[in-house]
Amino acid sequence: MKNSNNLKIDNSYAKELYEISEKCPPKGFKKAEMLLKNYSLAKELGFDKSFVDSDECLNIFAGNNLLENSIPIAQGYSGHQFGHFNPQLGDGRAILLGEINKMDIQLKGIGQTPYSRRGDGKSALSPVLREYMISEFMHALKIPTTRSLFAIKTNEDVLRETSLPGGVLTRIAKSHIRIGTFEYARTKNNQILKTLADYSIDRHYPDLKETDNKYLSFFAGVCDKQALLISKWMSIGFIHGVMNTDNMTISGETIDYGPCAFMNHYDPKTVFSSIDHSGRYSYQNQPAILIWNLAKFAETLIPLIDEDSEISIKKLTEVLQHTMPSYQEYFYKEFAEKLGLQTIDNKNIKIIDSYLKILHSESIDFTLSFRNLAKIVDQYSTIEDSVFNKSKDFSTWYKSWKKEINVVDVSKEMNLKNPCYIPRNHLIEDALMNAVGGDMKEINLMAELLKEPFTEKDGFKKYTISSSSDERYITYCGT
Repeated sequence: MKNSNNLKIDNSYAKELYEISEKCPPKGFKKAEMLLKNYSLAKELGFDKSFVDSDECLNIFAGNNLLENSIPIAQGYSGHQFGHFNPQLGDGRAILLGEINKMDIQLKGIGQTPYSRRGDGKSALSPVLREYMISEFMHALKIPTTRSLFAIKTNEDVLRETSLPGGVLTRIAKSHIRIGTFEYARTKNNQILKTLADYSIDRHYPDLKETDNKYLSFFAGVCDKQALLISKWMSIGFIHGVMNTDNMTISGETIDYGPCAFMNHYDPKTVFSSIDHSGRYSYQNQPAILIWNLAKFAETLIPLIDEDSEISIKKLTEVLQHTMPSYQEYFYKEFAEKLGLQTIDNKNIKIIDSYLKILHSESIDFTLSFRNLAKIVDQYSTIEDSVFNKSKDFSTWYKSWKKEINVVDVSKEMNLKNPCYIPRNHLIEDALMNAVGGDMKEINLMAELLKEPFTEKDGFKKYTISSSSDERYITYCGT
């Protein structure tokens, strides 16, 4: 195990991609205090417990001191935001300290950078705690995601609509390279674009280096990872809320938990974000937006695929055309596992589609439905005591489903795939309100509960059910 004196920090991005980043040392917060510590993740990174609990650790991740040899930078990127291209965005409130064990160490909410554009670069405490909770919950579900190492209270207020307590999140990622990073490099020149592509392949897709056309293979690899990721989002009713190209990683990790939320009653049109007036990033639109974003990614790679741009476009289009069928395959695989179905054939696809239709028509709680179904088939509960008690079509569906499953083991298998606890919108908002007021009890309780989301515990029933207030729930980006 290591402490700060022998932690090996690398700065490969700062050294190799200096033309699309800016050196930016954090200014820090002298009176900061640690609120949440991720000991298990710290251990993976090589931090021992004594270091995590030390003032030295707090001062480093509050931005007051630097790890030895760290070259802190803000990364530049562009982005299509709600379909409109912004040529220069970049880390306006985040600084990358470097890489430890090939993982990015980033301070989010740390203050102004060269990309802040008149903003203060700081973060309110509430979105910091929210991202910590939700990202670690996603990790517990084995969904690719950035991770949260520390949540720090700065004890300096930030001015938004009102004065709010400030916070800093230590975010861990395989990298922070986004589709928007490639859009930014494309605005520079082809050599910078090539350097970024080579760096990304070396870091995330090294097995593709010897393929006939490594850049085309790279595009196919990103398409596949993103298709798998979105299918997993859909399987848990997760709505990202802001699927701009600058919020989609080439590593296939979920990034930026601003206006995200989890669907309660199943409705494909569900959207929570206060700024998504048209429903562009609604639950049902996420797969289509995936393809749209990947098309923008493809455009950046045209100079690298072939000297003839028409040939490049043809080859990239062929790859892109396979992405939606791949997504659909992943989608039905996820839902087959949720329903304990052993095969994916036309009959079982119809069973899945019919199930979702029932959830929609009867406005049934998405998360609860799968856990209730497992209890019914296990004879632990009855239809009358379940979320299906008012459904006219459920009994017929249940009979057809039951013919396709292994009744003996199915409930156990389903409970390993379907969480009983999710970050219920009303509960997490209450917990955040208390935390901002200085009471961390509920946040700490939920953080522990969400570490084991598949294990139902006595005395925690309220954490399994939705609230009528969720029907009016609105999320905000937190900036």
